[in-house]
Amino acid sequence: MTNNQNQPQDYDAVLGGQSPPPIDGVVLGGIEGIKRCLSNPVVNVRIAALSEALKYGDAGLDVLIQGLQDESRLVERFAYRLLKPRTESQVKQALQIYKPWQLEERLTRYLGCHTAQFANRQVVEFNANRGIVEPVNQAYALRCTYDDYEEDLADKLSKLAQAPNAEKLEALVLGLWTETYENNASLIIQALVNVKQYLPNLKAIFLGDILSEECEISWIQQSDISPILQAYPQLEILQVRGGEGLQFSPPIKHNHLKALIVETGGLSRDTVAQICNLNLPALEHLELWFGCEDYGGTCWVEDIHPIIFADKFPNLTYLGLCNSQFSDEIASVIVTSPILNSISVLDLSLGTLSDVGAEELLNCEAINYLDILNVSENFLSEEMVEKLSGLDVRVIANNQKEEEDDSYIHSRYCSVAE
Repeated sequence: MTNNQNQPQDYDAVLGGQSPPPIDGVVLGGIEGIKRCLSNPVVNVRIAALSEALKYGDAGLDVLIQGLQDESRLVERFAYRLLKPRTESQVKQALQIYKPWQLEERLTRYLGCHTAQFANRQVVEFNANRGIVEPVNQAYALRCTYDDYEEDLADKLSKLAQAPNAEKLEALVLGLWTETYENNASLIIQALVNVKQYLPNLKAIFLGDILSEECEISWIQQSDISPILQAYPQLEILQVRGGEGLQFSPPIKHNHLKALIVETGGLSRDTVAQICNLNLPALEHLELWFGCEDYGGTCWVEDIHPIIFADKFPNLTYLGLCNSQFSDEIASVIVTSPILNSISVLDLSLGTLSDVGAEELLNCEAINYLDILNVSENFLSEEMVEKLSGLDVRVIANNQKEEEDDSYIHSRYCSVAE
C-alpha cells in the first residue's frame, strides 16, 4: 500500500495545534499537523514545524515554500536555509522569486562620482525644459554647482514639483545646496516638506549626493531629518550623506520605511541612539557609516547593541555596520548575536577589520546562514580572504587596504573620514 504523506508517521511525536511543542521536538499529525503549527502565533512553534517538513516529500516542500512568506524574518530565513541546497524544480523557481534583499546597488557603491543608480533606478538630471518623462522607472536629481548658485536647490525643487508627472514621481536625489559647508540642510528639508502635496507617490529620497570636490563628507552640514519622515508617510528608502548636525528627533513611527542609509565620515553616538529610538516596523535595510573620531565619530561597539541584541528592527534583511574604526569589535559581538539567524546580508566594508576579527566570523557557524558577507576595503591578508571564500556564502572581499604607520588603530583606518 502506498504511504499517505498527509497521515501521521512513525516519527511524529507532537500534535500540531495551539500548544507549543518542544523547540527541538517533532510534530504529530502528519503534514496537516505541520500546517496547523504554521498558524501558531509562537515563532518557535512554526520553526519546529518547518524542521519536520522535509520528511513529507513534495507536500513538505510546499510547506517550506509557504514559509518563505512568513511574517517573521526568523521563520522566513529558516525556511530559506532548508530550501537553499534543494534541487527540485519547484524549489528553484520559488527561490528565484524570493528576494529577501533588493538594493544590489549598495554592493557596488562608489563615491568618486554622482550616484548613477538609486532605489534600483537610473538617475537622470532634472531639466525643467524636458520635464519628468519617466516618473516611475527613473530617479530625478537636483543639484547646484559649487561655483554657481544663481538658482538655489529649493527653487529647483519647486520647479520639479510643478512639472507634469510630478505627482507620479517615485525617487528623488538631492545634491549640493548653496554653500553646503556653511548652510545646513534645514532649508532643503523644509522645501521638501513644502512640496509634499505635489509629490504624493515619492518613495525614495537621497539627501546629500555630494562629491568630495564639492564638499568633503565631514563638512556637509546636515540637520534634523524627522520632518521628511513625517511629511512622506509612503517613503520606503531614505539615504542621507553627512553626519555634522545630523539628527532624527523626535523619535517617530514610520510604517513604510524599508531602507535607512546614513553615510558619514563621523557619526555621533547621540545620532545612533536617535536612530535606535525610531519606530520602523517595516525596516529591512539599515546601513550606518561610523567614520573617524577626528571628524565626529564618537560611536563604539556598545552603541550598536540595541540593533544587534534587542531585536529593535525585527524585519532587517541587510545590516551594514560600515566605515568603522571598531570593525574587529563588531565582528566579536556580531557572532554572538541572534540577528545572524534573520539577516541575509552582513556588510562590514570600508572599515578596519583585521584577520583577528575575520577569524571570529570564520569560526561562527551562523555566518553560513547569510547570503552575502561584504568585507571589502578592510585589512585582510590574502590567506584570510581565501579562508573566507570557503564559507557557504557569497563573500565580497575586494580592495583590501595596507596598514599605515600614522593611522588611528594599529595603523588601520576607515575608508571615508574627512
